Amino acid sequence: MRKLAGVSLALMLAALAVLAAEERPDEAMLWKIRQEATSRSQILQTLHVLTDVYGPRLTGSPNLKAAGEWAVQQMTSWGLKNGRLEPWEFGYAGWTNERVTAHLLSPVKDALVVEVLAWTPGTTGVARGQAVQITLPVRPNATDLTTFLDGIKSTIKGKIVLVGPHQSVPVIFNPAALRREDADVVGLLNTPPAQTPFAAAPPRSDDPQRPLTNAQIQERLNQFLLANGALVRINDAGRDHGQIRAFDNATRDVTKAPPTVVMRNEDYGRISRLLADKRQVELEFEIVNRSYPEGRTSYNAVAEIPGTDKADEVVMLGGHLDSWHAATGATDNAIGCSVMMEAVRILTAIGAKPRRTIRVALWSGEEQGLLGSRAYVREHFGTFEDPKPEYAKLSAYFNMDSGTGRVRGLTAFGPSTTADVLREATASFKDLGMLGATTTRSRGTGGTDSTNFNAAGLPGINTMLDPIQYQTYTWHTNLDTYERIVEDDVKKAAIVIAGTVYHLAMRDEPLPRFSKDEMPRSPAPPPAPATSGTAAPTTRSN
Repeated sequence: MRKLAGVSLALMLAALAVLAAEERPDEAMLWKIRQEATSRSQILQTLHVLTDVYGPRLTGSPNLKAAGEWAVQQMTSWGLKNGRLEPWEFGYAGWTNERVTAHLLSPVKDALVVEVLAWTPGTTGVARGQAVQITLPVRPNATDLTTFLDGIKSTIKGKIVLVGPHQSVPVIFNPAALRREDADVVGLLNTPPAQTPFAAAPPRSDDPQRPLTNAQIQERLNQFLLANGALVRINDAGRDHGQIRAFDNATRDVTKAPPTVVMRNEDYGRISRLLADKRQVELEFEIVNRSYPEGRTSYNAVAEIPGTDKADEVVMLGGHLDSWHAATGATDNAIGCSVMMEAVRILTAIGAKPRRTIRVALWSGEEQGLLGSRAYVREHFGTFEDPKPEYAKLSAYFNMDSGTGRVRGLTAFGPSTTADVLREATASFKDLGMLGATTTRSRGTGGTDSTNFNAAGLPGINTMLDPIQYQTYTWHTNLDTYERIVEDDVKKAAIVIAGTVYHLAMRDEPLPRFSKDEMPRSPAPPPAPATSGTAAPTTRSN
């Protein structure tokens, strides 16, 4: 028995030694990656073009398609192959805002700060009118809302309507941290992945006394404002220091909403107080928007570094190229795309010859519900339950979509051995702030594009970043511009991604996956994107 135990121990140690040898990164290549990334970086130029030249990049807009075409051309010039735009059906006309001006005319003259809500119409020339403010009932059912709207019908025609009370935004005395403490990162990475419960079926919606959802309220309110001649609808941004988050008319049909703007909280509050003081307030707007029917087809931008002896296997990396329209989409998510583009540029510049093909993909439609990457996964890979031929050939997908901070850790869909491989692959980057990896068992979608890979049972890997000012100031706001980029952070991120992707492309084996018996159960699939004017589900993603 002692001899058998000794043999078993020896075999186990030998296996661990082989594993350790395989996971030992190529330090010579990592040194070349660092040198290229620090001495000849092009990441700021890439960011400049994506933000200053092509921003904003709303899904379906000419700017987004032009940005994808430029990215493919640029990566081709770096030596990548098979550059292309892959189409998928968005199902809605594209939309852009070309011009907006807003002014307070009386009782005092001043300029106002607003952003236009996407997929809403413009004004017919200059719209001038008296301001009125309405406050909807709380959690109304259909009868309550109809009664309220009937009661104010006579006050709406020819007016500019402020919807909702002024939101009080308190002064914050303790600012949010810009960096993650190392101990906090290690704690997060060492926390066992939570078991994701399945959502219960929603309650029946045919009860007339059941409160309406917010989407139902907004749709009925917009119909009311249109039918009764409101000139412009104004929403309160409800955020401090002039931040504005302007999303969309959820129907994405410009005929189903009035001209709509989101006004900075400070201006909305001023007008609200003037009205409360029984003063007449006159406002003026000029809004020029344009629709693009060709935007019904959107595109993912794709290019590759061809592999050698394992060329039919693929390591992917990417981020979403689309953005909201209030700013130029720097931290959300030109940074993620630029880091991934820089990572493959670095590898081509140093003459890397990966065994597996390295494929970069820049997604569209992320902000409307992760639609572009969902279409790509469905077309190329299928799911664990219904795989396509390429399904077994994907080693991993790396995703970046959380702002301008350093990469501090990785979260991968897979068994614990997946994290073990990634920890070894990134061990050399501790000096850059990279502290390890963890895993998740969740196949739910939401948040960012890597979850579409997870939902299919594929090893999606998302990056954990320092927060900097992402959630507090730049995420989906009018402040998301080139100026919010931290140069040192994005250069370090490109080093980490290039080195880790290269390592996975060179391993003998693909990144570990769940076995058939280990694979978490798949949640109900999300609805396919609409191909007509009907509304698709909207995800407020990264």
